[in-house]
Amino acid sequence: MILTLLGGIGLFLLGMVLLTDGLKAVAGDALRRILSTFVKGPVSAISSGTLVTVLVQSSSATTLATIGFVSAGLLTFPQTIGVLLGAKLGTTSTGWLVTLLGLRFSISAFALPLIGVGALMRLLAKGRLASGGLALAGFGLIFIGIDTLQTGMEEFREVIDLTAFSGATIIGRLLLVAMGILMTVIMQSSSAAVATTLTALFAGAIDINQAAALVIGQNFGTAVTAIIAIIGASTPAVRTGVAYTLFSGIIAAVAFLLLPFYTMYVQSMGITENPSSAAISIAAFHTLFNFVGILVIIPFREQLSRIVADWVPEKANDLTRRLDKSVANVPSFAIEAVHRTVKDLMKELMDFSYQLTEKNKKPVQYFRLEMIEQAVIKTNDFLTDITTDSSQKSDYKRYLATLHAFDHVQRLLDACKETVQTEMLYKDPKASEMLQYLRTNLKKTMDWLDGKDEKSPDGKLKKMSKNLAEDRKKRRVEILKDSAKKGIDSADTLQHLDGIRWIDRIGYHTWRAVYHLSDIKEYEQDPPYPH
Repeated sequence: MILTLLGGIGLFLLGMVLLTDGLKAVAGDALRRILSTFVKGPVSAISSGTLVTVLVQSSSATTLATIGFVSAGLLTFPQTIGVLLGAKLGTTSTGWLVTLLGLRFSISAFALPLIGVGALMRLLAKGRLASGGLALAGFGLIFIGIDTLQTGMEEFREVIDLTAFSGATIIGRLLLVAMGILMTVIMQSSSAAVATTLTALFAGAIDINQAAALVIGQNFGTAVTAIIAIIGASTPAVRTGVAYTLFSGIIAAVAFLLLPFYTMYVQSMGITENPSSAAISIAAFHTLFNFVGILVIIPFREQLSRIVADWVPEKANDLTRRLDKSVANVPSFAIEAVHRTVKDLMKELMDFSYQLTEKNKKPVQYFRLEMIEQAVIKTNDFLTDITTDSSQKSDYKRYLATLHAFDHVQRLLDACKETVQTEMLYKDPKASEMLQYLRTNLKKTMDWLDGKDEKSPDGKLKKMSKNLAEDRKKRRVEILKDSAKKGIDSADTLQHLDGIRWIDRIGYHTWRAVYHLSDIKEYEQDPPYPH
């Protein structure tokens, strides 16, 4: 009996994992686009959260994805509230899947061919078709798991008596809610816990009062996943996890208040006499209390977001704040986090370079370079944990572009570490003109990185780099001729040459870093540095 139950739960969980992983892989970058594009107002945010959860059949996946978006900077904390609420509503779809298909029909014979076809697709196909096969096999396993659970529950009903946990008393309900939370924590899936409860109700092992109380606990149990995900995470991610736990608690309280009235209504309608109808009523209760809970929360979402923000105050600015471990295993989110981190590093270096090129520059704050260098090391470590599939073209292309940009940022960092005698360069009319030209374009770049200018300065920077390279070559010849004619000290001559070469390098690496950060559709390989 116990082994049969464990086997059924295991098959269901395995099916859910395969289905979720397969659907996420098939969706590819679509998951990122859906959330980042449609999360505007509360209604669209809730709809997006619900849709994504129904698609991937996992509220935990949506919650972790949302935490990843916040960590990566794609969403602000207030924007996530609707998505999190939508995830709570979307997760109730599993209960309907179990009751309308898994319990009402014996589809194990239909499920076995699905598993076979799915496994073959996974082995023989490539790319998204292979991922689709994985999802198909997972879908079939879910129903094999439900069928096995039903068999186990039939034996369970004859051996185990759960009348001690009465759903008719407050204490009994609280114990059952706690048991539901424990089930979700152990199984690490509210969907599997709900499926187990619905199967037990269908088999007659528990009554409708007990099932309703268990589902309340299982619905709250998903918050544990969020809590685990935010341990050691960034401040925005911690806020998101805390908010999800708070919302889950409010929804659980609403459900607990609704429970006696709902079960009383269901029993008065005679629905409990039919096992299939009783299971459907619990699936309906699961959806109902989440929907009512969302209606209760929405009017107070701004106040709740401020409360959470007060509980989890923002830390001091950190260049690597987006490189959160919660996004490391999801390529599209991890790449986005690194992409934005590289932009932050670029912004710091542009500001530092602008300071270096001032005519009457103030004392240089070289400690800023140490901070940037530490951030570069952390970013490099984070990059080693990202794995991409070349078949996922959008992710692969963005990852490649980000790596290119990061390389140019490191070259800019090396250039900024050098000691440049800008005072000498400003005494040279041509070099002074080159410096002013560079400063103008550095300012344009900073405006773009700050979001003040939406259009990428890539085209202007390309022209700048070409002009600086030509000016540097011409001026190099002139400097050497002047040195030979006038007997200028060789050390000064070399410093002069190093200075104009430095201007050219800053211009070139700025252009190429911006090019790769601009999400230009047509990928262009870096031209060689014009020696």
